[in-house]
Amino acid sequence: MNPESNEPIWTPSFILIWCFALLTFFSAFQLFPTAPLRLQELGSSLAESGRFLAVFTLGSSVGALFTGAIGDRIGHRRMMIFSSLVFMGISGIYGFTTSLVTFYALAPFHGVVWSGILTSASAKAGGIIPESRRTQGFALYGLAGPMGVILGPTVGVTIYQSGGWRMECLGLVLCFGALSCLGLLIPKDPPSVDRHASHLQKPNRLILELSSLLFVQAIAYGAMNSYSAQEGLGLQLRWPAAGLASMGLGMVIMRIAVGITGLGSQPITHLPRMTTLATLGLVVLSLPYGGLERLVMAGLLFGAGYSMVFTLLNTALLDTVPEESRGTAFGTFMFAFDAGIGLGSWFLGYLIGTYSYQLGWSVGAVFMTLGIPLAYHIRRQRLALSP
Repeated sequence: MNPESNEPIWTPSFILIWCFALLTFFSAFQLFPTAPLRLQELGSSLAESGRFLAVFTLGSSVGALFTGAIGDRIGHRRMMIFSSLVFMGISGIYGFTTSLVTFYALAPFHGVVWSGILTSASAKAGGIIPESRRTQGFALYGLAGPMGVILGPTVGVTIYQSGGWRMECLGLVLCFGALSCLGLLIPKDPPSVDRHASHLQKPNRLILELSSLLFVQAIAYGAMNSYSAQEGLGLQLRWPAAGLASMGLGMVIMRIAVGITGLGSQPITHLPRMTTLATLGLVVLSLPYGGLERLVMAGLLFGAGYSMVFTLLNTALLDTVPEESRGTAFGTFMFAFDAGIGLGSWFLGYLIGTYSYQLGWSVGAVFMTLGIPLAYHIRRQRLALSP
């Protein structure tokens, strides 16, 4: 990578894919913290309410292994548009069902559609961002998701509390309808890409190592998505979505700093310290005291570290995968990511619902510490391969 390159990042195509990512996460993060509230309204327990995200991510993790390859075959832009339309339809069904069985039955199919959006959008962004400015480009592209995370939970919880679940789902239908229209404006995939080259294949060692680190990070991320706002409501905070919103703010602050300054010629050297920073966020969250201040500080630390771990792993993945197989590679990546989210939402949710929030967050912090030595290993391996 040439850190002195003057190739522009903010091209019209980049702005469009950036806006697509922003609206995607803004929409989805209205659903993730409010679906558990709806499940409790329908009769589920606190521990059971986190299982929606667990089942959802079961579908998205397995689906990512296939939707990435399908996106390589039919085109990433086409996959983005199709997945947005299906997401819109499922959101409408949620608004009218009053059955827990139906809710859980839809969740894995919904997750498959979600994986189609994420794998195709990431692969499309990889083709738009200049190769010489890949880390900075992905740091800036990654601003879109956190900004959606900042706004989405607060808007979602507010709509749910004031207008009810059907109003919430109507808003999601409108958001994903707009998302499919936005996808039409994104440039078509280059015709030179071989649509028949991609197929499900065994991931290499590097992809497995990168995915393993993302997996242990995502365990905590999944629990925060399902339970951070619920803890805020249980503590009767005036800003119950403070943890998730602060996590998004931490992501934005870190990505802006990296987008401006860069990370030097070897960005991977920062992977261990970013992994440690994210772990500290979970340690703060597991403390037995503090209300709003604890949630805000934990969210900022976790978001700042986690966002750059994700960016650095994305960059390392793109540096080794040819364009015609990027969707497939991102599918493996997202499989690990969503499997971690599902495990965190289910297992840590069980600990939270059965015992306490403190125990759930503490176990999450233990999982995250496993990623620190793995981050050092990945750094050594990547530096050894550098010219």
